[in-house]
Amino acid sequence: MDGAIYALIGNMCVAALFAVAFATIRLSYSGQREVMWFFAVYAIGMLTPLSELGVRLTQWTGTFTATSYASFLLCIVLMPLGFAALGGLRKPWAAAGAILLLGVVIRAGIWGGPRNTLWYELCFQAPFATASALSAVVAQRMARTGGGRLWWGLTFVSGLLGIHFLVKPFFAAAYGSGATARDYAASAYALFSQATGGILIVTAGLMVLLLVMQKVMGHTIAESETDPLTGLANRRGLERRAARLFDPAARSPVAAIVFDLDHFKRINDGYGHATGDAVLRAFAHVLRTALPPDALVARLGGEEFVALLDRTTLRGAWLSAQAVRGAMPAMGAHLPAVTVSAGLAERESGDTLERLLERADGWTYAAKRAGRNRVCPMPEPVGATPPFTASA
Repeated sequence: MDGAIYALIGNMCVAALFAVAFATIRLSYSGQREVMWFFAVYAIGMLTPLSELGVRLTQWTGTFTATSYASFLLCIVLMPLGFAALGGLRKPWAAAGAILLLGVVIRAGIWGGPRNTLWYELCFQAPFATASALSAVVAQRMARTGGGRLWWGLTFVSGLLGIHFLVKPFFAAAYGSGATARDYAASAYALFSQATGGILIVTAGLMVLLLVMQKVMGHTIAESETDPLTGLANRRGLERRAARLFDPAARSPVAAIVFDLDHFKRINDGYGHATGDAVLRAFAHVLRTALPPDALVARLGGEEFVALLDRTTLRGAWLSAQAVRGAMPAMGAHLPAVTVSAGLAERESGDTLERLLERADGWTYAAKRAGRNRVCPMPEPVGATPPFTASA
């Protein structure tokens, strides 16, 4: 077997591996529906080298020539649609459909035309170059909106693929691509085309695979750091996201508020755990709406919640906690009435998250001992001595 045959077999095997990889991701992670676009790209793409082998090794030259072109055109057109799906962008249906239709019309128009001529080869490659350019545009749109370096890489590779399709006609006109489809399959041009195109498409596939795995890992981490009942961060999520606030170089004030729903056990015992869960979800909604948008809010467990406020003093935290307390009566007419006690603490030099929360938690118990439904401590004027010091 010559080099072109090996290149065809290699491309077919690589396409199959990508198709299996994307199918496996889809079966393993039900939320990753967009990977089916890339499963389709590489599953259909397998037909192209398979058809090229059919052109060379069978008598059905015309049939396999048609399936080779059609399968490659379809997988190249599906690529920008997959990019858009992966990035959450609007899919360019009109542009993709126009390229697909243009490719079919052009191929029908030049069928049986004089191969090895520049105009023929330019017409043949034009739909592929246009589809690659569309992929580059979609990838660039994602890269420019903060998609990350991998999207810039996909932009570059898609652009190179488009240039590759535009260069091929000149290579074919200069060195010959064969007078017939079978001659093409045995030509040096075919080896060049299969090898270089295969490398670029494999590179794009690897980048897409990395993007998909990056997204999968992001979802997995988010799920592990999220309280499933309220949708707020859990303790693990709070610790990871709060790390930047406790960087030794950080100088801005940070305040913590620990909230504890009053007599929550009575709600569970008197109304049932389903109602108790509804109260917790409603309170989480109150925290999201009443606290500043940049507040880091988490559920520590049970009926205990915490909010970390960056660039906020004890007085600012007190005002925020009072806003939450004031919103409690409107939490839901269908829910039992509930109040909340809150404790405050401001970060001190050398504080860790744990020490800050311990002080805030101490003030929460102080608020409960003082009669509940209140926020402690009340901020004092500068220089005044607080009437109560919570134990750490």
